[in-house]
Amino acid sequence: MPLVSPKEMFKGAYTGGYAIGAFNVNNMEIIQGIIEAGTEEKSPLILQVSAGARKYAGQGYIIKLMEAALQDTDLPVVLHLDHGQNFEICKKVIDAGFTSVMIDGSHLPFDENIAVTKKVVEYAHPKGIWVEAELGRLAGVEDDVHSDEHIYTDPDEAVEFVEKTGCDSLAIAIGTSHGAYKFSGKPKLDFDRLEKISSLMPDYPIVLHGASSVVQEYVQMANQYGGNIGGAKGVPEDLLRKAASMAVCKINIDTDIRLAMTAMIRKFLAENPEAFDPRGYLGEARKAVKDMVCHKIKNVLGSSGKA
Repeated sequence: MPLVSPKEMFKGAYTGGYAIGAFNVNNMEIIQGIIEAGTEEKSPLILQVSAGARKYAGQGYIIKLMEAALQDTDLPVVLHLDHGQNFEICKKVIDAGFTSVMIDGSHLPFDENIAVTKKVVEYAHPKGIWVEAELGRLAGVEDDVHSDEHIYTDPDEAVEFVEKTGCDSLAIAIGTSHGAYKFSGKPKLDFDRLEKISSLMPDYPIVLHGASSVVQEYVQMANQYGGNIGGAKGVPEDLLRKAASMAVCKINIDTDIRLAMTAMIRKFLAENPEAFDPRGYLGEARKAVKDMVCHKIKNVLGSSGKA
């Protein structure tokens, strides 16, 4: 099945009270694990590529891996650019076959964010490409995205931003953050802010970035086998499920994939010190990705059986 736009996915998610998982991909095993999980759960999928992934694997390799993956499934799958830094990168991936892009002007002044987002929209829409933008700022670090401060999204500004840019979905800041160390105290999301934004923009798909739960099972496994991931804490899954039942149609998950892979590789190598065949530990890592994504689809996103 060819790559698709997220338009129909989000329409179903909004009315059905669930969300689509947007999973970051960096190599073959991650792509295979996500596709296997989506196929097993009969869930739509968004596979997204960050600047770090484009630098690590190469855009051409990722596209060819996606083409190979799509030969083995009839799932609706979106290929999405995560955190596009500028118009040129968005244009490049649109021309290469991506079906959705995110232009991230959240670090810019409001008017400049509007201008660059509108420019991407004007290039993408005639080609049928979906455009996600971001308003507000998430703290934390992930690949080339860094911020020391958290700026919550202003509901009135969100309305103005969407009206002036024509972007198709909006990533907002309500308390999530990038990386594995999201909270030092009690985790909390600003659901009143989310409800206000959704009431001002009915039927409009909202996106949550930085929404990994930092599954403690994998943190403990990594630490048990030589890791030192102390104090890592993510967004509780019950909060994410609540967001998915509201206006949030896309939830980004990256850190949990990294944790699952790394923990399983550490465990395998510790228990098999004689092993040196990468297929052994990468095969186990791929299964860990699949199991984690299945769990997210069933228990957090609510998108099982929606493909």
